[in-house]
Amino acid sequence: MSRRRVLLLLKPFDVYPPRNKPSSSPLSRPLNPQVLRYLNDRCRVHKDTIDFCQDVLQRKHLDWEPILRNNLFQPIRHFDLVITVGGDGTLLRASHFIDDTVPVLGVNSDPTQPEEVDQFNDDFDATRSTGYLCAATASNFEQVLDEILEGHRSPSDLSRISIKLNDQLLSTYALNDILVAHPCPATVSRFSFRMNTKNQNHSLINCRSSGLRTCTPAGSTAAMLSAGGFPVPISSRELQYMVREPISPKAMDIPWMHGLVKHDESVHVAWYSKEGAMYVDGSHVSYSIQHGDVIEISTKAPSLKVYLSQSLLR
Repeated sequence: MSRRRVLLLLKPFDVYPPRNKPSSSPLSRPLNPQVLRYLNDRCRVHKDTIDFCQDVLQRKHLDWEPILRNNLFQPIRHFDLVITVGGDGTLLRASHFIDDTVPVLGVNSDPTQPEEVDQFNDDFDATRSTGYLCAATASNFEQVLDEILEGHRSPSDLSRISIKLNDQLLSTYALNDILVAHPCPATVSRFSFRMNTKNQNHSLINCRSSGLRTCTPAGSTAAMLSAGGFPVPISSRELQYMVREPISPKAMDIPWMHGLVKHDESVHVAWYSKEGAMYVDGSHVSYSIQHGDVIEISTKAPSLKVYLSQSLLR
């Protein structure tokens, strides 16, 4: 029996803020010692989790190899499982290189400690990693991995967003969301959009706003929820969209500022600002757009197989 191949994708250490480095700015001041200890501890916990996961994989009947997420540039093929160690950002990075055949297990390497948040609430924000899409932490990683290897746990198919720019399909699918906006957040975005179904084109909506966000069910609890959206069941095949901060919309257009995109619908966006950008799953993947470009957003994307925590499946 051949050994299963596993790719271990790791969040790098350089994402943590520099610590104890003097600044030449006359306005700077030394960090609170509690903050320094907190930052150092975040880095230590992340490293300990990486070491632990590698130790576990070493004991299993597996062929595995580690790679830093910043060094991932090619599609992930010829692997039976991808394990990401970091947070949702590391899992999102992996999703941009995976089709619908390779499942992903996310390990939250630095989960938030509620007692720590309460302790430092009056001093600083001690929130760590959310890890919404991560089914494991260091405390249960080996158990979850064994359940997967023994066939006792199945991955869920999560919807992704397909993007066409001027009728050209982009290679990146969004697992969380897409933001179409001006690169400068203080600049007004000018665009029009309409919903399209197979047999019907809806009315054109003209907008001046700070952009248009579209999210998957998995992304509905992230930026969309913070902006006033609502959670969508993670198994849903619908997308949610929202016009961000619309400027004086017409009364008849207000109901169209926020809504759902059904699985057989798409959103067609015509961009009328001099410049703009499409941000896919945050700021790390972006595509430049310009006046006259047309964007099509739909669910016509391969799903992503992700092992989820039991709390999300209830």
